[in-house]
Amino acid sequence: MSGQKADPRKAMLARVHIAKKEMRLPDEAYRDVLERITKQASAKDCDVAQLGLVLEEFRRLGWKPKQGRPLSAHAQVRIIYAIWGDVRKLLDGATGDAELRSFVRRQTGRDAPEFCDQAQCVAVIEGLKGWRARLQKKEAA
Repeated sequence: MSGQKADPRKAMLARVHIAKKEMRLPDEAYRDVLERITKQASAKDCDVAQLGLVLEEFRRLGWKPKQGRPLSAHAQVRIIYAIWGDVRKLLDGATGDAELRSFVRRQTGRDAPEFCDQAQCVAVIEGLKGWRARLQKKEAA
């Protein structure tokens, strides 16, 4: 990453718009949800907390985010999820992202890869690569 910090608000704003599209919400219904939840007429006027509330409401209304598609502006976070997908398959396939968050917490003290800085992401990536290699070696034996 070249010194620019990713804006978590932009990523959440993108999720809100993806949810709107996937739920096939007409613009009027979408704006009603925004105003009811945040008192804002547009998602661009919402802060991170308000966008989180909108996403929670969409989930309550039946929206299910697609799995395996983290929406992060950080390439390293996307790499973490990609390697985690490999590790997950090698484990038993039933493991969820809660195990990844536990791993990240043990490595960095952060609750999720999205909250890690560049150095912490590198540590998590290297840790996951090692874990993947050990599991591949064990599977080959």
